[in-house]
Amino acid sequence: MNQIIHITIDGPSGAGKSTIAREVAKELGFFYVDTGALYRAAALGVLEQGIDPLDENAVTAVLPSMNIALVPRPSGQQTLLNDRDMSDRIRTDEISNAASIMAQYASVRTFLL
Repeated sequence: MNQIIHITIDGPSGAGKSTIAREVAKELGFFYVDTGALYRAAALGVLEQGIDPLDENAVTAVLPSMNIALVPRPSGQQTLLNDRDMSDRIRTDEISNAASIMAQYASVRTFLL
């Protein structure tokens, strides 16, 4: 019987969650899923379409048009939005702020996770 193991690390932005998670995953031979990158990719998709992240209905309506994927690479994880590498573009304050707003919406959490 195969077991799926999920390990979650919670904490404030900048606390080192991703650094710890990557190291733990590497040590245990697990796949590291950067959920923050998922939320940021969704935020980028929303902003690219000119949607206000505060408009929950508009955000919810646009989610199905997004294809977000995390791809493991030897050098780290690649974040794709509609088959485009957005790994660097999602690491801005604007995207982080929009992602924080959108993470409050149940529809976004359901879509991403």
